[in-house]
Amino acid sequence: MKKFNIGILITLLLLLFISVHVNAGTRTSTPSKNTTTIAATKTIESAEARVLLTRLDEIKAMDKSMLSSSDRRVLRKEVRSIKSQLGDLGGGVYLSVGGILLIILLLIILL
Repeated sequence: MKKFNIGILITLLLLLFISVHVNAGTRTSTPSKNTTTIAATKTIESAEARVLLTRLDEIKAMDKSMLSSSDRRVLRKEVRSIKSQLGDLGGGVYLSVGGILLIILLLIILL
């Protein structure tokens, strides 16, 4: 019985430290290869984000068949950095499972 209680305690502690990314955006059922999902899921409020999205559209519209492999590599790195910057601008809410359970328990107790 003592090992069982310790196992349950360890399981609950592990659940406290698992984080879940909660995203309020809508997701398309079948995203195509060339679409920018960041632009589709988040509303753009800042001018900086608009500039980044404009650059992403420019890169997408480019004819990449004439570029050398090093130029393509540079473009890929630029797209990755732009997407990470957009993700940082958009933010997001991170909630751990333990935090969610704690909120649910408090709601049950208080209501």
